[in-house]
Amino acid sequence: MSLSELAALCLYFMMLSFLAVGGAPSVLPEMHRYVVELHAYMTSAQFAQLYSLAQIAPGPNVMYVPLIGWHIAGWAGAVATLFAVVVPSFSLTLVIAQLYARHPKAAFGVAVRRGLTPITIGLIFSSAWILVPAVNHDWRGYVLTALTVLLVSRTRLGPIWVLVGGAAAGIVGFV
Repeated sequence: MSLSELAALCLYFMMLSFLAVGGAPSVLPEMHRYVVELHAYMTSAQFAQLYSLAQIAPGPNVMYVPLIGWHIAGWAGAVATLFAVVVPSFSLTLVIAQLYARHPKAAFGVAVRRGLTPITIGLIFSSAWILVPAVNHDWRGYVLTALTVLLVSRTRLGPIWVLVGGAAAGIVGFV
């Protein structure tokens, strides 16, 4: 990857960072479109594998971004994409937190939060919509995905047990 391509990737991820309302997973569909569909830096399955690998590891949800950068351009890509995603959103968060601390009940702030909450949920659902077909190759994957949604949304079962169950399903060859 040339330096100009790396700079373009960094700038694009930096722009996405400002739009990451609800966290890095909310811009996952656009990252997928950019690196898989537009530039073909990786396949959809590779993208989903990197995302899954980052989600298995403890730490912030943004950890999938340096993995994508590393896959595309090695260590320089990892550093560039992590910087591009963390610094803008962190800076914006500090500014907004300061404004919220000064004016917690401002009508404008309340209205923006009310409007952004459903948008954030929609963005996260769209992330799932993109990843589900990339990782589920037959009916068993879809069953496991549906079972996970059901267990997490309808029971008090901790996520660790869902992860253990998914790993066990993979070990025995169910998926």
